[in-house]
Amino acid sequence: MRRRRLQMDTNDASEVNLTPMLDVVFIMLIFFIVTTSFIKESGVEIQRPQSSAATPRPDAQVMVALTAEGAVWVDGQPVDAHRVGAEVAALVSEQGGVVIQADRESTTGLLVEVMDRLREAGVEDVAVAATRSGS
Repeated sequence: MRRRRLQMDTNDASEVNLTPMLDVVFIMLIFFIVTTSFIKESGVEIQRPQSSAATPRPDAQVMVALTAEGAVWVDGQPVDAHRVGAEVAALVSEQGGVVIQADRESTTGLLVEVMDRLREAGVEDVAVAATRSGS
């Protein structure tokens, strides 16, 4: 009888309680989700021009990219230059702004056309992205 009791005690002691480990993993997951910063990109590789007066713009809600080939991209989707104002106006809210990322090889005419289309659609908060150059 005593032998049976010892065997039962060893079986109980060999089990591993995973509950504390799962609690720690979930707490770490929540920590990483909360502390992660999400960077919004335009969806196209752009060579931005350099500027010594460039300032960060963390409140940008919609990214518009102008490629060297003259294509216009809005949040990773190609858009016709004539329809860019309507597309962006549908995406932007009252608090958000628009950042235009124009490739250094793109034409100034395309940049001005896109800015005009955005203004016509009622988008007032428009900025042009640049890379900060070392002074």
